[in-house]
Amino acid sequence: MSDGDAGPAHRLARRLAAAVCLVVLLGMLLLPGRWYLLSWLPFAAGVWLVPRVDRRAALVLVVLGGVLLPLAAALQGPPNSSDDVYRYVWDGRVQLAGIDPYRHPPAAPELVPLRDRTLWTPQGHWCVPDGCTLINRPTVPTIYPPVAEALFAAVAPTGGRERPLQLTMAAFAAAVAVLLWTALSRLGRDPRRAVLWAWCPLVALEAGNNAHVDVVAVALAALAVWLLAGDRPVSGGTIFGLAIATKIIPVLLAPALLRRRPIAVALSAAGAVATVYLPHVLVVGPAVLGYLPGYLHEEGYGNGTRFALLDAALPGRVTAPVAALLLAATAVLVWRRTDPDRPWRAAAVMVLVTLLVTTPSYPWYALLLVMLVAYGAPAEWLAVAAAAYPPQFAAGLGVSTGTAQRAAYGLALAVVLTGLLLRRAAAIRAPRPAHVSGLRNAVPRR
Repeated sequence: MSDGDAGPAHRLARRLAAAVCLVVLLGMLLLPGRWYLLSWLPFAAGVWLVPRVDRRAALVLVVLGGVLLPLAAALQGPPNSSDDVYRYVWDGRVQLAGIDPYRHPPAAPELVPLRDRTLWTPQGHWCVPDGCTLINRPTVPTIYPPVAEALFAAVAPTGGRERPLQLTMAAFAAAVAVLLWTALSRLGRDPRRAVLWAWCPLVALEAGNNAHVDVVAVALAALAVWLLAGDRPVSGGTIFGLAIATKIIPVLLAPALLRRRPIAVALSAAGAVATVYLPHVLVVGPAVLGYLPGYLHEEGYGNGTRFALLDAALPGRVTAPVAALLLAATAVLVWRRTDPDRPWRAAAVMVLVTLLVTTPSYPWYALLLVMLVAYGAPAEWLAVAAAAYPPQFAAGLGVSTGTAQRAAYGLALAVVLTGLLLRRAAAIRAPRPAHVSGLRNAVPRR
């Protein structure tokens, strides 16, 4: 129902109900422990309500949510489920000292003069022979690409530990909400869909509280989608390249975004990536890859043990090849079926399948999917984004991480398939346009 279908009293009631949902959502995000996961309930109600209020009120609600939710999560305290931000802080300080971040791991003797008690503390969970630290994996080089490293260096002079980066990532999350409203309006779509990003608990928690740099990559990817949907291959491709050079995950959008003018887009993206990597390559050479190869092996993607859904159905020795085959087939299908004027649906299919195949236990990997759902992919696909949370507290439930992954992602897959079947059934039941029926009846029978 559109806002024009109701009288003034009903419109006011909808506004008030949506505002109450936002207040409840904000309160639940601040709950201690894992109770903040209850915030998905008022979020679901808000997603239903906000598209049913008038656009002016919806704009206020989207912007308020987009600003207040990640800001509140940022101000809540230190990150509650990730320590990545401490690596960001360290990499920024290393660069301020004039040292390339890819040259040495944090525990290297050359970097001992940079240590202080804010990051190197006996309370740190990561210990090396000469001390403990909050920085994860202190014996290996950084994994983050150059655009992310540039951001870490830019924030480092503000001082502090996690708070400056939490506020920075919260600001990027709010910027994406505004960008989505603007882009959807310019593309002729309902801008109220931006609530799917602005109010999403995953966005507030992973951008605001855990301060993941993925939100910066998603901001650039969202801008690239808008530009490329508007047939601007050079600027869109350049922004797309910068998104990849912030966090590798946006490369998943390539099959969809390369559908129109692939050479111009690919060259622009490759040029942007090469430009930001070149200064580091000249200094450290192949070391710019950092810990990426080791990370993939550590996470079990090399030997196939991390593909939870596939591992439940197939022998372990074939899960990695089958996963690669599924992803390659999906990429080909996405490239062939993408509508260049609306690339977000096909791009979301690529991201969705990747998450279901790889079954990560890191919710921030799904920020890209949340953005694409806000553009126009089915809202129930957010179940796959939420599926990464149960594995994080599997131990407290008395089950293994693998079991939690299979259960959570299996349920999410069931939600996606159910939504697909219901949409197909609704499409079949929908009345056909009169002119189509007329043309069909006009065809002579043999």
